[in-house]
Amino acid sequence: MAQFDDRFLKAIPKTDVHVHLDGSMRVPTLIELARDMNVKLPSKTEEGLNELVFKESYANLDEYLKGFGYTCAILQDLEAIERVSYELAIDNFAEGVRYIEVRFAPQLLMDDARGFELVVGAADKGFKRARTEINSKIPADEPEFDYGMIICAMRFFNEHFSPYYKRLVQVHAHSAPREQIKMASLEAARATVRLRQSTDFQVVGFDIAGSEYGYPADNHRESYEIIHKHFIKKTVHAGEAYGPESIFQAITKLHADRIGHGLFLFDENMIFSKDIKDKKRYIQSLANYVAERRITIEVCLTSNLQTTPSLKALKDHSFGKMLDNSLSVTLCTDNRLVSHTTVTNEVKLAIENFDITPKRLKNIIIYGFKRSFNYQPYPKKREYVRRVINYYEKLEREYGIE
Repeated sequence: MAQFDDRFLKAIPKTDVHVHLDGSMRVPTLIELARDMNVKLPSKTEEGLNELVFKESYANLDEYLKGFGYTCAILQDLEAIERVSYELAIDNFAEGVRYIEVRFAPQLLMDDARGFELVVGAADKGFKRARTEINSKIPADEPEFDYGMIICAMRFFNEHFSPYYKRLVQVHAHSAPREQIKMASLEAARATVRLRQSTDFQVVGFDIAGSEYGYPADNHRESYEIIHKHFIKKTVHAGEAYGPESIFQAITKLHADRIGHGLFLFDENMIFSKDIKDKKRYIQSLANYVAERRITIEVCLTSNLQTTPSLKALKDHSFGKMLDNSLSVTLCTDNRLVSHTTVTNEVKLAIENFDITPKRLKNIIIYGFKRSFNYQPYPKKREYVRRVINYYEKLEREYGIE
């Protein structure tokens, strides 16, 4: 196992391309805003919230997602959205992260006074303010800080999720839940396209999030066709609570450029279709397809360990098989608050539990930049990635990494 200085791991330029805005706020900010907005929390202290809500481990993904009820409640305000966005960028840069792609579902934060554009604009304002502040202090030979936003549609919702969803369910009371999900997803996709075309908001991608089991990606096929036709990048939460078939759907039906989690990519027991007779061959073919097309897996080690009862130890995570199969992977936090983690911590966990040589670590880190949905034209993105690589190699020399 290679040894890396903690100072080196913090200093190297990093990315987080799978981080949820509503799962990554500071606890003191949550407590303060909840008090100001009269949102009732299970506890008024950081210790109490960590014991009751934001735990070290969870029974399953659905329990993990319950904390979002509190975080989304305090984001029902444009100033709160801007503040949380600003603080998230500041906290990332403090640990060496130079590029983030923050995802959220605007429809969870909307009401009659807060439309799609106002919600996304508030987040963009916070990120822009942080970027300006950060980059004014960065030396000329270092890569600057930047960001993108990924808009999420929800795999599942009901009338209790937000005022927007309540109204949608009421207006379409005679439509099946599946049709309501499609309607909301299509509206999110159309709004995403419009923001890309008519604003300077740094919207770079589209995603579907929420409970995976029982809510197939196929519900969002039309939405992704709209996104695809307008040259917007696509990622999909898949293989987090379901298996290889979910990943296959994301790639073939939703044109996924990246996969969020992909935890069960190699799990034969998570294949349920009777049409798949040779499960081992199916998985190998799928893994080869993902590898050859450089469809990057957004790996979230801590989050997966917390939400997957069958995953007893981190060394059993499929990340090791991803590396063995030469997949393009990048390490992400998922939710800095809900999972009590940072990008640097995720990198340390990978090094401690898997065969991560200096060359392999560099590849993993650089993949985050190369496979980002960076909003700049491709030649500019290449220049940025080259600056990142140059800076990374400079730090390797300074810390004696061979």
